[in-house]
Formats: sequence, C-alpha cells, structure tokens
Amino acid sequence: MDITRRQFVHAAAVSAGFLGLGRLLHAQRGTGAAAAPPVLPQPYVGEIEGYGPLVPDPRRVLDLPKGFSYRILSHTGNTMDDGFRVPGAPDGMATFAAPNGRVVLIRNHELTQDPPTAGPYGWTNELYAKIDPSKVYDGGKGRPYLGGTTTIVYDPEAGRVERQFLSLAGTARNCAGGATPWDSWITCEESVDLADDDHEKNHGYAFEVPAASTAGLTKPVPLKGLGRFYHEAVAVDPRTSIVYQTEDRPDGMIYRFVPDRPRELAAGGRLQVMAIRDRKTCDMRNLAETGAPRIPVGQPLAVAWIDLDDVDTTRDDLRTRGAAAGGAVFTRGEGMWWGSNEVYFTCTDGGLSQRGQVYRYVPSPAEGTRGEEVDPGRLQLFIEPDSAHLLESPDNVVVSPWGDLYLCEDNAAPLPTFVRQNAQNYVRGVTPEGKVFTFARNRYAGVSELSGACFAPNHPTMFLNIQNPGFTLAITGPWKDLKK
Repeated sequence: MDITRRQFVHAAAVSAGFLGLGRLLHAQRGTGAAAAPPVLPQPYVGEIEGYGPLVPDPRRVLDLPKGFSYRILSHTGNTMDDGFRVPGAPDGMATFAAPNGRVVLIRNHELTQDPPTAGPYGWTNELYAKIDPSKVYDGGKGRPYLGGTTTIVYDPEAGRVERQFLSLAGTARNCAGGATPWDSWITCEESVDLADDDHEKNHGYAFEVPAASTAGLTKPVPLKGLGRFYHEAVAVDPRTSIVYQTEDRPDGMIYRFVPDRPRELAAGGRLQVMAIRDRKTCDMRNLAETGAPRIPVGQPLAVAWIDLDDVDTTRDDLRTRGAAAGGAVFTRGEGMWWGSNEVYFTCTDGGLSQRGQVYRYVPSPAEGTRGEEVDPGRLQLFIEPDSAHLLESPDNVVVSPWGDLYLCEDNAAPLPTFVRQNAQNYVRGVTPEGKVFTFARNRYAGVSELSGACFAPNHPTMFLNIQNPGFTLAITGPWKDLKK
C-alpha cells in the first residue's frame, strides 16, 4: 500500500477521534501550541488499582487486566514483503496515521554486527546481496551492521498486518528515538563505534525516517548537529522543533538541539546541555554513594542551557565537557516522550536504591530564545518510588491519549542483585498525579526487556515489544481515563 504525502497528511488530520479521546495527537506528538501547564507542587507517589489485577495468560506471553487482549503482529525471523527477515531485538517505536484508518508503525532494532542470525539478511547474511548499497549506512568490511528500522502498515479494525519491510539499514544499536510533529521517526544509535578495520563509518548519530515513505529503504543521513554520543531517546517540541535527547550513561547529560530552520534538522543548529540554575554540575541521580544533596520529588528547578562546540567529536566526551561547563548529571537517561507541552524522561537506575526515576520538564514560553533567561523552563523529579513493588528499571516511556504515562521495565540491566527483586518485567502506568499502577507483565522470557510502548493515532490500540524472542504485539481493551 503506497501512501502519498497528500494522503498521509489528510489522514493524520482527520484521525484524531480516538473514541472520544481527542487529545491523542497532543499526547503523542503535541500538535498544538497550548500554554505551559503549571509544574505540579508535589506529586503523590503511591499505588492505585488501575485496570485491576493481572489475569495469567494461558499462552505465557503477556499477562493483562481483565478485558484486555493482545495479538502478535510480527516476530523475529518472519519473512517481510521486501524478502528480508524481521530483525531481532525490537526496541523503541512510534505510530503514525495513514489513509483508510491504517496505522504506520516504525520500529527500532537494537543490533550490531553479530549474530547474523538476528539480522534481516538471513543466517549467514546471504540476503545482503539483494540490498541497494547506497541505502545502507555502514555495510561493514565483510560484516554489515544489522541495526536499523522496520516499518509495519497495520489495519487495526481487521487486526491485520498489510505490509512490513526494512526502512533503515546499516546502523548500530537502534535503541530508542522519538516521533516528530511532521510525521517522521528519529531513530538513535546507542553506540560510539569509530571507522576502523571492521567499520566503514563512525557511529553515534540520530537518523530520520519519514513515515509516509512506505515504499522501502530511506537514504541514511546522520543528523550530525544532534551530536555524536551514546544516544537513547528524543522528544520534539511542536512549537519550536527543538529536539530534547537522553544519553544512556551513568554520568549522562540531557541535551537540547535548537535547529536553525524548523523541521529541517539536517540543516544544523545549536546543541546544548541542561543545567540547573545556580547549581553548577548538579547531581540529579540521588545515588547513595555519591553523597550529593538529594533532589526532592516534586520540587520545580529553574533550568539553563549551555552551548557545546565540536559536537561531532570522535572523543566521546560531550558529557564530560558538558559537566565541566556546569551541566546537570543524570544516570542512564533512557525513554523520553512529548506530552501536553512537557517532556517526560526516565533514568533507569536513579534513586537511593537504583530502581529508577522519572523526570518532567516544562519548557519556557520563550524556549530556545533569550527570553527564557527571564522565564526559564522548569525541571521536576516527577516520581522516584525506590520500591521494586512499584517500579524497577523504567526504560521506554509513552504518554497516553488521556495523560497517563506507561513505562516499560528493563530490569535485566547490570544492577546489584539486591536491586533485581522481580523475576519479570512489567509495564507500569503512572497517573498525572504520580500514582503508580501495573498494566502488564512479561511472561514469555522472564527478565527479557519490554519496549516500544506507543498508541495508535486512530484506534484504541497499544503496541508493545518483547525484545527476546522478538515479538511485536497489539493490545486492545477497555482503555479509560483513570482519573474519572
């Protein structure tokens, strides 16, 4: 099913009626210019029932509350419409409206060069000869990079995948990313490999994949202005086209890219790191061993932004230079999503017991201009439960159409044994008031990561990945605003 740009824009414009939940486009890609909401004075962190207790899945794939069900859309090794195989390690995703009620789903694959059995080219890369080499970012020197994205065209009414195909090829460890307001997916490399005897090109970049390009592979153009570092996720402000970015390092930064031209990220701009006003190199991690002053939950902190130069460095030192200049230090920034004129992001192992944090940033009304010096953006530690019963190792995050957050757990991370209390990963929900509930539990592969949660723009469906063995699921059920 080929989708023209005109058809795509028309479909996106008429698909906002998500069964009465008309705020979806604001929640997923923020297509409005609403005034900044007030920063919450003190979120309450507690537990609510949510959708009720989980019902054990007889297929031992995913436990869900009563009334909810899932469908497996795709799994690693399936033959796609372009003749390639569905790659393994599915990770971050986003959805886009398409004509006739269809959904375009763009999905990352967190792969490097090995093993070829998990890649799109077959057990020994025998299918690699079929690909157009001009559309492969790094074919390697004998071993191609296997990361990239695949695209699924899905009919949610019929519950049927119409097409799936490789849409970006030759990149490394495509972990997360984010949707743009102009209907594209920014996919990020969680790698800083350099060109050498085994690699043709440097890695550590973000790439843009248009959702309307459903004919096949996108030409891979690294967005070098967004910096070369251990990328994780992005969120884009629809008013300004500013791109916020996380970095999955224990001493990582939060970055902001201010483009020279709105919606044209490849045209260049300014890369900056987040700082807390009057607190040079503020430690936001709340780790017991650092001895740094604790960041209280709910306290609004005025933010400043510090310019970086030499952003395409081969030294992998943006975070250390950012900290030396006064940037705030975060631990393992991972998932990020644009909400209703705000950005939520996770720090997977932050907090006293390293079970994870969720931060909330409200941009200034003058974001990216000199006016923010008078009226700065505000950062808030939204929740830090310090309880595996409530949350452990949050990674990908999505803001639902009605404002609740859904957090994908990844507690297979190399954390101390006492931290990894759970034998399974969950999808946890968080209301705008900071109350936590459990929505789903991975039953298939124990500590295998859950990832990629996102909502269809035109149908009451959540999409979700189980990274190992590589399932992509569509979840339907009695969604509701839990505040009502």
